[in-house]
Amino acid sequence: MMARALGLARKAWGRTSPNPMVGAVVSRGERIVAEGYHARAGEAHAEAEALARAGSQARGATLYVTLEPCHHQGRTPPCTRTVLASGVRRVVIGSRDPNPHVTGGGASFLAERGLEVLVGVLEPACRDLNLFYNNHVTTGRPYVILKAASTLDGRLATATGDSRWVTGEKARAHVHYLRSGVDAILVGRGTAEQDDPRLNARLPGRRAGLGKNPLRVVLDTRLSLPLGLKLFDPDAGGPTIVVCGPRPPAARAKTLEKAGVEVLPLPLEKSRPSLARLLDVLGSRNVQSLMIEGGAEVNAAALLGERIVDRVLLFLAPKVVGGQGTPLVGGPGVKRMADALPLEILKLRRFGPDLLLEARPRYGLVSPASDPR
Repeated sequence: MMARALGLARKAWGRTSPNPMVGAVVSRGERIVAEGYHARAGEAHAEAEALARAGSQARGATLYVTLEPCHHQGRTPPCTRTVLASGVRRVVIGSRDPNPHVTGGGASFLAERGLEVLVGVLEPACRDLNLFYNNHVTTGRPYVILKAASTLDGRLATATGDSRWVTGEKARAHVHYLRSGVDAILVGRGTAEQDDPRLNARLPGRRAGLGKNPLRVVLDTRLSLPLGLKLFDPDAGGPTIVVCGPRPPAARAKTLEKAGVEVLPLPLEKSRPSLARLLDVLGSRNVQSLMIEGGAEVNAAALLGERIVDRVLLFLAPKVVGGQGTPLVGGPGVKRMADALPLEILKLRRFGPDLLLEARPRYGLVSPASDPR
C-alpha cells in the first residue's frame, strides 16, 4: 500500500514546489477503497483527496500516507483535522515531515486522539522522494544537482568546443524530464555563449500538466553576454536571472532589466559571483532545487571550490575524443590523488548506449588542508 502511495506521489513531479510530493491510499484489508496525491501547490493535499473519494468507506479503514500529515494552517486546512473527522482507525506514515511546523506534531496529534499510528514504513524511499523539500526546510537553501555529460575520456566537448551531442536521444530526453522537476537551472557565461541553450523543459509529446520551465540563472560577472541569446528570450523558457559582480555597469544592467531580465549583484568568490550567496538568495525565494549545467570552470567552483553540490548526475557516453577537449572539471585541481574529492556511487542506470551515474560528494572525507581554494 505504501509502495502504491509512493507511485501516486511521483505523478506530481515538478508541480508541487514549494510543497512536498505526497501520495495517499485508503484501504480496508487488502482492498483499496480510494487513493489520491497532492497534484499541485495550492490544491488539496493527498490525504484530503483520498479521504474525500473514500467518503463513508473511510470509517474504520487504514490510511497510508507517504509523509506525516500537516498540523498547521497553510493555503489549505490542517490535514490532521481532516484525517480525524474521516473516521479512519489506523494511519500508516512513510516518513516524518522535517518542517519545524509539522515534525512529530501531526503523528502525535492523531495518536493522542485514539488512532493507531505507525511511522517509518518504506521510510528511506519516502524520504528520498522529497530530497528538495527536506533540504530546503532544514537548511533554507536549494538542493543542488550537478548534471554533466562526458565522454569516457572525461571530455564535455572537443578541442573546437563542439558538444552536440555527447549523449544520445534517450539520455537527452531524461535531462528534459529532470529539468521539468527542478525549480532553477544554472550555467556559466561560457556555456551560455558557446552553446546558446534555451534551458527549458522539452518533454516528448508535451505531456500535459507535467513539470514546468525552470528559472534560468546565468553567471556573468561583468554583464558581457549578448542580448540575442536564447536565455534572454522570454518565449524560449522560464524567467532569467543574470548573476554578476557587486558593481555591474549601470547602463548594461538597465538594458537587461528593460528586457525583463533580473540583474542580481553578488559578492565575488575567486573572481566569480559567490555560489554560496546565490543559494541563500534563491532559498529565500522558495527555490528548493537548483541543477547546474555549466562547463568545466563552473563545475570546479561548485564541486571543489565552494562545495555546494549535493548530488552528481553524470551521463557517460561510450565515446573517446582525445586531444585537448574541455575537461569535466576545470580549475587548478588538487595536487595529490590522496586529496581527490571522493564520491559515493548511489545508482547506475542505462539510457540507450549511455550510462547515468548518480553519486553523492563526500566532502567530510577531504582534509581541509587539501582544499584547493
